[in-house]
Amino acid sequence: MTSEQFNTAGRSVKTGLTASVIVSQWTWAATLLQSSNVAWAYGISGPFWYAAGATVQVLLFGILAIEIKMKAPTAHTFLELVNARWGTRAHIVFMIYGFITNMIVSAMLLLGGAAVINALTGMQTELASFLIPWGVVMYTFAGGLKATFLACYMNTAVIMGVLVYFVFLVYASSPLLGESGVVYDKLAEMVSYPSPTDAEKALGYHCGPVSGNRGGSFLTMLSSDGLMFGIINLVGNFGTVFMDQSYWQSAIAAKPSSSHKGYMLGGLVWFSIPFTLATSLGLAANALGVKLTPSEAGQGLVPPAAAIALIGVPGAVLVVVQLFMAIVSTGSAECIAVSSIVVYDIYFTYINPKATGQQILFYSRVVIAFFGVVMGSLACILYAFGISLGWVYLFMGIMIGSGVIPVALCLSWSKTNGTAATFSVVTGSVLALITWIVTCSSLNDGNISVDTLGQNEPMLAGNVVALLSSGVITVVWSLMFPENYDFESMKRIPTVEQIEEYVHDEDETPEKLAEARAWITGWGWIVSIIIMVLWPVATIPWGVFPKAIFSLWASVAMVWGLLAATVIIILPVAESWGDIMAVVNGMAGIPQEAKYKPQSVEA
Repeated sequence: MTSEQFNTAGRSVKTGLTASVIVSQWTWAATLLQSSNVAWAYGISGPFWYAAGATVQVLLFGILAIEIKMKAPTAHTFLELVNARWGTRAHIVFMIYGFITNMIVSAMLLLGGAAVINALTGMQTELASFLIPWGVVMYTFAGGLKATFLACYMNTAVIMGVLVYFVFLVYASSPLLGESGVVYDKLAEMVSYPSPTDAEKALGYHCGPVSGNRGGSFLTMLSSDGLMFGIINLVGNFGTVFMDQSYWQSAIAAKPSSSHKGYMLGGLVWFSIPFTLATSLGLAANALGVKLTPSEAGQGLVPPAAAIALIGVPGAVLVVVQLFMAIVSTGSAECIAVSSIVVYDIYFTYINPKATGQQILFYSRVVIAFFGVVMGSLACILYAFGISLGWVYLFMGIMIGSGVIPVALCLSWSKTNGTAATFSVVTGSVLALITWIVTCSSLNDGNISVDTLGQNEPMLAGNVVALLSSGVITVVWSLMFPENYDFESMKRIPTVEQIEEYVHDEDETPEKLAEARAWITGWGWIVSIIIMVLWPVATIPWGVFPKAIFSLWASVAMVWGLLAATVIIILPVAESWGDIMAVVNGMAGIPQEAKYKPQSVEA
């Protein structure tokens, strides 16, 4: 195996597998756990805003996936683009933000996973945080990006299969619930009770009217806290897509004719995971009156609690299986991402520009093993400070959101000023942190703590300032002092070895790539507007949903989940059927020529 194959999968991954990898990498522990937590807290608006607020980024990132094929076909990391265009200073600043992003995503994986393992088995949380990464490290260490991609397909298939089981359990077969009408009645009954006292909340009681929701109901999209969460989710996840090397790695690994379609399909399939799963398990937890304290819910324990209430221990096992699949998929992607940054942006760029492929491969594996230790250590540190999965999820945009617009403009706007971009990413983070803390202080009479900093209002203010301030600084400065960059230096990013297994296809011409860019730009924005604007606006006239509308809502969740599972499981196999059969024939000793050349017949 060459270093290029290890870190880029030969740049030959097809549409179905690209989509499967996007789904798998974007399915964090938070996707399975935090989405149900917001359903538990806000009702039906929670799953929707979680799914919508984190799908748009993948759809729009598809535009950059085509741009990188057109302008930097030999790149390994997004930081190489920054270095090629703006030089060392910008490269180092954006590299720091790239590492911070990988740290945040990895910490969330382990905080959620370790909390669930602790709750279900009693294993010490710190021990679980150190043990979980090693399952990830071992197969990533051996196989690199292509092994990660194939494992991602298997993990996605398992996650989707369990998702379909749970949604049909809640809305079709469970003796405790079993149909949308029963879920509706139980949710309406829960808000008719008095709100619990602080002492009762500490015992896990969760009932009474929902603060900020129309009519205090779980059954409405008109939720101020739900909308606030949706905006935080939208801003924060732009950071964790655009600043995470693992998503750029998927774009780099995909065939040019597959990348834009893969991101569009992956985004639409991924939408079903938080939306469908939380609409089932998250709402089921409320309907069944599952006892959870706010702290336990914040740690991600809503899905396993609901699953246990529905079918007992087997439910907990299924949640753990889903969770493990999510952790190893995203964890392996983060390991490869960090190793790529270290070997290409530090070792190859600054230490040994004449490195051989074997040296790159060796250090890639060393970094993967080292990062496994770092992941566990960081999760333990955050846990010691009492910081939960939900808290980190809301905070991430404050820390990294300022990098989104400068990075996107690096690849897409010739006038972007490098000094402006570098200055704005740091300034945006500083302004966001100040806004976050000041807002928290003003809303809580000067009381600043982990709990008060984790409230929606301070988190919302900090996230929005991070994203918008850097964008305004970059654009205004660049209009005043524009660059006129021709993108030629990006095309000269060196590879360590020639790529042997990649074959140029007919869709790789500039004209075809331009068509692909126009397609993903148009459809990316159209689908994003439908999901983020038209869909929620269409629910306003209903206010608190009648039973028939809730039944339709639940049916949409079921059908979307089922279709998504079917497509993402079958399409990668169908696209690679010829290759699969070639392997099978090879294992069976059947010569490949026999499939294509008929036996000669003598006269």
